[in-house]
Amino acid sequence: MPVNADKPLRWKQDIAESVDYYNTWFLEFAPQTFRDTRQVTTERVVMALQHTNNLADFSPEHLTKYPSVLQILRMATAPPLARDRLIGLAGVSTSLVTAMEKHNRIPPRMDSHELIGQLGRIVEVIVKLVDRDVFVWFDSDNRPEDSEIRRAATVVADRLTGAVANPIIRNAQEERQLRAIGNWLDARGYRHATATNKLQFDELESGEYAFRINVPVRQSGRDRPVNLPVDILVNPLQKAISDFPILIEAKSAGDFANTNKRRKEEAVKISQLQATYGHGIKYMLFLCGYFDSGYLGYEAAEGIDWVWEHRIDDFTEVGL
Repeated sequence: MPVNADKPLRWKQDIAESVDYYNTWFLEFAPQTFRDTRQVTTERVVMALQHTNNLADFSPEHLTKYPSVLQILRMATAPPLARDRLIGLAGVSTSLVTAMEKHNRIPPRMDSHELIGQLGRIVEVIVKLVDRDVFVWFDSDNRPEDSEIRRAATVVADRLTGAVANPIIRNAQEERQLRAIGNWLDARGYRHATATNKLQFDELESGEYAFRINVPVRQSGRDRPVNLPVDILVNPLQKAISDFPILIEAKSAGDFANTNKRRKEEAVKISQLQATYGHGIKYMLFLCGYFDSGYLGYEAAEGIDWVWEHRIDDFTEVGL
């Protein structure tokens, strides 16, 4: 019997309480995280300006030597450039920009002539779009004052901090959710199976749980199974020998828009799980934050149930 999917009359109240729960955590955690990230990011920007002689001298050769500077240069333009927008404007390869920004390196197998050509086009775009209101010295031969450099670095760091801090906040929220479930299970006599690097999802003993386990599933058009990552697997204390563990996905969101954009992901997962293991496998969500009735209705229609973090004791209704 479903825990929440078949109770739409209480969705509105749960949504409001979940939003409040998320916002309380966010207000406590996010400001300090943002300040810490901005401080570190500002120093990164100052260093990048030093590497480029305060933007007076950045060339394909400089980008080859300091690939990660590219992410900062994108935030030095007006308007700031998203990664895909720069790729499109410069007509360069996604793999090149990704390697530079995420791995601080140039793709090792890239042809050197092609590399210099693509980096040259990136430089042309950046030079054309540099924010002259921030880098007030850019079109002059005057050396910028230290105060001007610091001010420009702070502006660019503010632009970059959101992109850097948001994944930190998302990861912290996910870790907190996993910790909440772990603490809840521990208090009820469950045991954490820690050998997750080799543990198979169907090897959990009764009363054990594990985090971040790959579950093999069949996909259309593929001869071999593919691994489906699942956040939490729990084998109930009263598990029957033929039962599968309960699969739980931790989900949090700080706004309503993104949840509705990604709601099909869970539908795809449950369809693959059921196609592989039958309809007896239980897959559900652990929700915290901005999940509206449109999202909930979609998931319910796909046969997906959920437990709210602000009412975590509902896991007892699942059989845990």
